[in-house]
Amino acid sequence: MSENLNIPGIYGCAVFGEKEMRDRLPRAIYKSLKKSMATGEELDPVVADATALAMKEWAIDQGATHYTHWFQPLTGTTAEKHDSFISPQEGGTVIMELRGKELIKGEPDASSFPSGGIRATFEARGYTVWDITSPAFLYESGTTKTLCIPTAFCSYTGEALDKKTPLLRSMEAISRQALRICRLFGDTQTQKVIPSVGPEQEYFIVDRETYLRRKDLIFTGRTLFGAMPPKGQEMEDHYFGAIKERVSSYMRDLDVELWKLGIPAKTEHNEAAPAQHELAPIYATANVATDENMLIMNVMKKVALRHGLVCLLHEKPFAGVNGSGKHNNWSLTTDDGKNLLDPGKEPQHNRMFLLMLAAIMRAVDEHAGLLRVSAANPGNDHRLGANEAPPAIISMFLGEQLTTVVEHIIADNDEAVPAVSRMKVGVATLPAIRRDATDRNRTSPFAFTGNKFEFRMVPSSGCIADANTVLNTIVADALASFADELEGAQDFDAALHALIRREMKAHQRIIFNGNGYTDEWVAEAARRGLPNIVSMVDAIPHLITRDAVELFERHGVYTEKELVARADVSFELYAKTINIEALTMIDMAGKDIIPAVVRYTTEVAASIAAVEAVGMDASVQRDLLSRVSVLLRQASAALADLRVCQSAAARMTGEEQARAYYERVCPAMQVLRAPVDHLEMIVGSSYWPMPTYGDLLFNV
Repeated sequence: MSENLNIPGIYGCAVFGEKEMRDRLPRAIYKSLKKSMATGEELDPVVADATALAMKEWAIDQGATHYTHWFQPLTGTTAEKHDSFISPQEGGTVIMELRGKELIKGEPDASSFPSGGIRATFEARGYTVWDITSPAFLYESGTTKTLCIPTAFCSYTGEALDKKTPLLRSMEAISRQALRICRLFGDTQTQKVIPSVGPEQEYFIVDRETYLRRKDLIFTGRTLFGAMPPKGQEMEDHYFGAIKERVSSYMRDLDVELWKLGIPAKTEHNEAAPAQHELAPIYATANVATDENMLIMNVMKKVALRHGLVCLLHEKPFAGVNGSGKHNNWSLTTDDGKNLLDPGKEPQHNRMFLLMLAAIMRAVDEHAGLLRVSAANPGNDHRLGANEAPPAIISMFLGEQLTTVVEHIIADNDEAVPAVSRMKVGVATLPAIRRDATDRNRTSPFAFTGNKFEFRMVPSSGCIADANTVLNTIVADALASFADELEGAQDFDAALHALIRREMKAHQRIIFNGNGYTDEWVAEAARRGLPNIVSMVDAIPHLITRDAVELFERHGVYTEKELVARADVSFELYAKTINIEALTMIDMAGKDIIPAVVRYTTEVAASIAAVEAVGMDASVQRDLLSRVSVLLRQASAALADLRVCQSAAARMTGEEQARAYYERVCPAMQVLRAPVDHLEMIVGSSYWPMPTYGDLLFNV
């Protein structure tokens, strides 16, 4: 029996949060720090020193000996360089010290991270800067505790070298423009509008010993070979099913670790594919939610190892079953808690909501390419388009009621839209329930779900900062245009009505409430002029179009130099990822699979000779040998072709190289996989050199 947990007692115990600041800081210092956090005012050096002292003493009390500026470089992972608190003194002694200037700014060098040409390796100086709006925390690894200070990371000349800096800029941009809209509606109290995010995290759990016998999982995070087992997810029995004991124990320890870090892990369940699961936290401010999600992924992997498990965050670790995404639930909230995306009971009369909806329709329609690239990584190319993953075509789902509202506004129809009804389920003992204003659409990449939009395209292994930076910026741009128009209007009500009607009519094509998986939708989307960007390589150029550069520069989110750098890094990331996958396939096929099949054919050939030597019929064995030999020749030829394609692509650079990997290497990998997967279903299991899908998906 497990011990009882005092969850309120442990919640946030590893965070230097509100309670610790209030308890450990002098009142005047605490108030000044809170003001800087709320307004963005520069932190007073005295306040910084006092905060650093309190933070250091708290961390040491918890057993920490080191601190680190914790940041998110363009690799999409987290990074840290640990410094001890010790400060040598005369006489060979030390004191434990953390000064305000060390809290606020670090110089980690970190020159080996990709920068897309923003700086050369010999230009090593880079700065980390404390994000005071995201709380410091203690990260425990083995017997070590480290004080982690969330930071932004920039170059010596001020360009953003990370994911967080543009996100923070975009948050300021949307707050500025949304405040203008609030003032137009007579709201003089709101001082800030905050994008809030609740990212649902999907993942797979597999047995570690089984994992360690798969080179492809070790090197790439996904299976490059593998035939489907007799049973997959077709019975839908894993989805929301009883959680296996081993996984349940893992989830419990995961929850405890996250709760200690002040991360409000709320919902957990089995997902659709065997061995697939999901964790969802409660909403947080966009930058805090991003930090928390990066921590969630790190802690998921760390805790899994304790249980003899491995957490797979790749978007498509197994072919033939669901892949994993990260559903990015996004909304806008004022600093006094009002959700600007709440339609209320009568959305057709909620003018603020209708204006926000019009802005989002315009943003998503005009900048679909940017949204697509914000959710692009090599793994997502395998996931999009089926099994509850949205298609690569960007569209918006609004549901029946809101779509009717939009249609009435466009038609200038004053007829009332039916209110949300109560629903009876036909059982006397069950109460009537209130029907939500919208259903859900699992095939929509951007769906309205009550008082938020769910961007379902975000990859499971990715950093949500990219998607939210784009969302914040494109909506800010639409709001800025609206504010420019309405602030100069003589008749605000008439101008508002005309603007909403015009924008909804202009961007109505982005609304689609149907099945996004059908060929009919692909044809219909093309007729509407909606882009269908199926690969990361085709998505990346949308970052550096003239419109994109002007958009981001207009709102101070990215400079052209920063955008070009990110495009270069993205092409490089794609090429490196596919290169590693190709080399892994070459290694597995050449060293393990083909030799194993040769041993098998040798045994079959020997059995033919033995059977025929005693005058018996060996036709079954001959047929088996023939089929295996044909597939073996196909695999050998495909392996040779993949080697040629990989070698040629490896000699290229930049976009040309990424396209070579996408257009030549990826198809060659698929050609090699086909006969190998077929061989797996024929060759005796004792000969096959690695665990199968059945071993991986059903062995936890």
